[in-house]
Amino acid sequence: MTQIQFNLNLDHLKESVMNSDIDSVVKASIVLVLNSVMEKDRDEYLQAGAYERSTDRQDYRNGYYDRELIMSIGKVTLRVPRTRKGDFSPSLFEKYARCDQAFVLSMLEMVVNGVSTRKVKNIVQQLCGESVSKSFVSSLTEKLDPVVNTWANRPLNTCYYPYIFADAMYIKVREHNRVVSKAVYIATAITENNAREILGFKVNHSESYDAWKEFFQYLQSRGLQSPKLLITDAHKGLKKSIKEVFVGTVWQRCTVHLKRNIFNLMPKKGIEDEKIGLKRIFEAVKVEDARKFKDEFIERFGDNPKLEKAIQTLEDGFEDAIQYLNEPIKFQQYIRSTNSLERLNQEVRRREQVIRVFPNTQSAFRLIGAVLMHVNEEQLLKKIVKEK
Repeated sequence: MTQIQFNLNLDHLKESVMNSDIDSVVKASIVLVLNSVMEKDRDEYLQAGAYERSTDRQDYRNGYYDRELIMSIGKVTLRVPRTRKGDFSPSLFEKYARCDQAFVLSMLEMVVNGVSTRKVKNIVQQLCGESVSKSFVSSLTEKLDPVVNTWANRPLNTCYYPYIFADAMYIKVREHNRVVSKAVYIATAITENNAREILGFKVNHSESYDAWKEFFQYLQSRGLQSPKLLITDAHKGLKKSIKEVFVGTVWQRCTVHLKRNIFNLMPKKGIEDEKIGLKRIFEAVKVEDARKFKDEFIERFGDNPKLEKAIQTLEDGFEDAIQYLNEPIKFQQYIRSTNSLERLNQEVRRREQVIRVFPNTQSAFRLIGAVLMHVNEEQLLKKIVKEK
């Protein structure tokens, strides 16, 4: 059995106990144990004790260096043994690296969940009694890069996604000493088993046809097949890119966006019957009923000059907005609008507002990717629990 000898500084421990400084007692004891463990590790590595002559000797002692370690009890300073060749590394750092990693992941989790770096700094100080800078917390978030990149570029050919949603939101990014607006493209999907999944995202300069086309081609490069329906708003560049990239895919115009556009063109007062008639159109469960209700609406209110623009907007967008009625009933309530994606955007926005202005595009990609990855894992977990 391995034995470790401790050289206790009894005067220091006695003084700590007498002064009721229990934290100092605990810290001193832990430092003593860890230093002794590392000393024993070096002896075993060298295969020779201090001043011992041995033909099995691997290297020679070369003093110590100090290394600080932040633990749950606070910051401790250890005396780490060295060897001349420098190949020796104490085994305890392999073990405590996991503790460090857990500590780092806790801070990252706070950042991802919308806690500002300033607040994280204060929380760490309360937990560990040690102060860390905001820049230190910010630098830790860079550890998310490989994780987010792996998730963001995972293959999409493992299953078929019949219904895909796409939308863009805007964020502020500091670029060349200026604050600029950038678009974040996000795509989500519903599987044939009615499970939700976040497919991917990209940060680009603006919302345009070229940018949307590039985003969809990026999804294709990861193995995404053309869906049955692609549900979006009526952005012209978005519609054009869908036709070119996803051949055979039907465009489903978001019914919520269309209704909002129509209501905005109607008088604000005295149109209760018109509102009821319009809502009736989009509450139909069959294509034939929706067309019938639309014709009845136009026949009844078409002569009202105050509704001319609203009715024209209805006719222009109607067919694209009822394509979801051609799909199975169990999917219809989920694929008629981009509401689910807009709720996801709000979740991203809640975290993004803590930062206000991202220092660069990479930091925006990192945080938004971490948030989306977290939400996606929660959706997967809900699916597993539901199946059980």
